[in-house]
Amino acid sequence: MASGSGAAPKGAAGARSATLKRCLDVLRDASSDSEQFAALLLVTKAVRAGELDSKTRRQIFDAIGFTFPNRLLTSREPPSGCPEHTFRALGLTLLACFCTDPELAGHSQILNKIPTFNDVLVSPCNPDSTSMIDDAYQCLTAVMATPRGPRELVTKGTVAALCHAYVNGNYGSDRALTLLLGLLAVAEVKCWQRDAPHLLAVLSKVSEEFLKAEDMTKFELCELLPHFIPLSSPLTRDSKGSECLHRIYKGLAKILGSKLSHSQRDPALKLAACLMQACGSEWIPAGSTGSKFLALLVNLACVEVRLTLEEPDPMETEGKKEVVTACYVLMEMGIQECLKEEESLLEEAQKMQLIRIMEEAFGAVIFYLRQVKEEELQDPFIFASVRILGAWMAEETSALKQEICELLPFLVHYAKKLFKESGTAEGLPPTDGVQAGLASTEGSVLPQDALRFLLPGFCHLTAEDRPREILISEGAPALLCDYFLHQWKVLTSEPGSLTPLTSTEMSLQTACGIFLNLVVTAPDLIRQEKAFCSLMDTLLKSLPFLLPQKDHLVLAANIATLGLMMARVLASSAVLQGTQSAKEFFGATIRFLSEAHVTQADPSSCCSALAVSPAYASAWGDIRELWFLGMQALAGCVPLFPWLPQAVLQARWLEGLSEALTRVAPASVDFELVAAFQGVLLELARASKPCREVILSHHGEEWANLYGMAALEQCLSER
Repeated sequence: MASGSGAAPKGAAGARSATLKRCLDVLRDASSDSEQFAALLLVTKAVRAGELDSKTRRQIFDAIGFTFPNRLLTSREPPSGCPEHTFRALGLTLLACFCTDPELAGHSQILNKIPTFNDVLVSPCNPDSTSMIDDAYQCLTAVMATPRGPRELVTKGTVAALCHAYVNGNYGSDRALTLLLGLLAVAEVKCWQRDAPHLLAVLSKVSEEFLKAEDMTKFELCELLPHFIPLSSPLTRDSKGSECLHRIYKGLAKILGSKLSHSQRDPALKLAACLMQACGSEWIPAGSTGSKFLALLVNLACVEVRLTLEEPDPMETEGKKEVVTACYVLMEMGIQECLKEEESLLEEAQKMQLIRIMEEAFGAVIFYLRQVKEEELQDPFIFASVRILGAWMAEETSALKQEICELLPFLVHYAKKLFKESGTAEGLPPTDGVQAGLASTEGSVLPQDALRFLLPGFCHLTAEDRPREILISEGAPALLCDYFLHQWKVLTSEPGSLTPLTSTEMSLQTACGIFLNLVVTAPDLIRQEKAFCSLMDTLLKSLPFLLPQKDHLVLAANIATLGLMMARVLASSAVLQGTQSAKEFFGATIRFLSEAHVTQADPSSCCSALAVSPAYASAWGDIRELWFLGMQALAGCVPLFPWLPQAVLQARWLEGLSEALTRVAPASVDFELVAAFQGVLLELARASKPCREVILSHHGEEWANLYGMAALEQCLSER
């Protein structure tokens, strides 16, 4: 009996195989459409029943190719007594069969049918057409899995079709949503660029459901919504997007104002973090309701961070890293709002309270990082934790100072390890930034650029004795020199003009601030550490290139001032002994300093006034102190470099300055500016007879007396 029952299926399968073979022969050799149609019905029946293995499916393709399905799709006259879409349905079934072969799914003949598949999804559905829709989804899903698939789907309108199917609740809308999420995951920017109105329609539908839901569906929608909140196209720019955001805000306010379990609160925190990344705090309304909501968000995030990171094994719970990383985003927004002096959502009392709460949370972050083992350093969550601590260190310099000092060796070691392992220390090309789920800025150039986020904090710390000593003892200065050299290569790697302000340029500016602190407080380190010789060489070569570039004046000011300050310390260095690069650097520096001020008409009087040059005006708030420090440093360099006065003479700065001081009203030149000019002029007059003669020939004694430049006046009067 057993033998007989086992033989029957085998016989049935053999019979089906023989029938299918005859059908394929008919398809190849049929002399009439009716014969082909009858054979095709049997083939498609077997296909739909799922009775075919991959070998047989390939045999079907080899027998009929794409030509026959193409004819079916374009045929407008169905067989007598059959529904009008009969041929089209058969053609789709065959294509769905072919698409089970990945090689065929990526074939141009399949890709060309994407508009047809889209049409099926958006066409009115009746009970007879559900199989067509299933086949269309099967084809689109197969195309999606091919290398060219996502790009082809986006450019051929599939996003709009999927959105339409989902918003209207068409048959198979759950599959539409799955495909849509897949496309957004791999091509979010292109999807939103091409189909923003359709995606907004989906977001509108989901946000309405989210606001109305009163059951567990609300928490499921919390997990769905982030997929439709684009980082690339801020929703606040669009009225419909703003409406969606307001509904999500109201829904979140309801959730977070209730008593929740962890499984309910976590999706809400992740959704809030996603909104913060995409829109900042703009999605939260102004006023007391919005300020209370933001304070609650940051408070909940801080509590979650403390509860998780202070545990003995904080990351054993599945998914906790993702939740804590979301909390980091909310904490960073809390820092930014607490720092705002104008248009902050928070009141002063709320700010003070949140700073205390965040201090406790950052204490937990430091506690966690101190437990990290060497083998864990590649974990993206460690990077996220270092990054958020860097945001705190950049702004809060007094709280947790002892704990941060104790953590500095780890932070330097961690940053050094990532920098060296990235390959960039050896000059390998950079790769895209990985931000461990946190908000990022354009221009990241290392796989995990920890130094970029630590630089502002290090800039504060190098101004203080104890943390500076720790940073020096851990080798941070040499690391920072290498990092600067690499970032400069990245910034200048593009041909032609430099790109607009990026995180790379910001990193270079902040690094200059650190080096300026070290030059002032630890000049012996500058002399002894070989890396600073390489840095000096780069500074000499970079300023002449950078200064003519548009919109990079702040970085040029940093490099000019740092170069002058370092030149005073490294005056005996071979690279500064009248070399071409040194002369070009000082020439560029003189140009930067001399072109900062111009004479202009004073509306309040008949005289001219000395004013900041229009080319410098927009950046003057950022470079004013650097300019004054640069003037002081240049004065200090004059006695050290005998060829420097000649460079000043060649630039004709003395003539221009003398003429300006003669023409303008003395009251328009403030005391600090007078002191800066006198410092440079005095050193030039002392060091160079030609300079002294130029000043005298332009009425130097008269205007020195007029502006109260007593030291210069005395120097000029000495024969």
